[in-house]
Amino acid sequence: MGSSIHTKAGTANAEQGEVMLDGPDGVAVSMTADAARKTGLSLSEAADAADKQDREKADKEG
Repeated sequence: MGSSIHTKAGTANAEQGEVMLDGPDGVAVSMTADAARKTGLSLSEAADAADKQDREKADKEG
């Protein structure tokens, strides 16, 4: 895992047929529409899993 957890969301824009993702700390990525769509789905699934892990941890801690 990384040394810091970012709390600000990245932003995505379409430019000249590409998807540009600007993230925290100057992270910038250019993707095809298909790659961006798959990345979005993967991020959503991972966020759901992380939420579930947080809930399970909170339940164990009482």
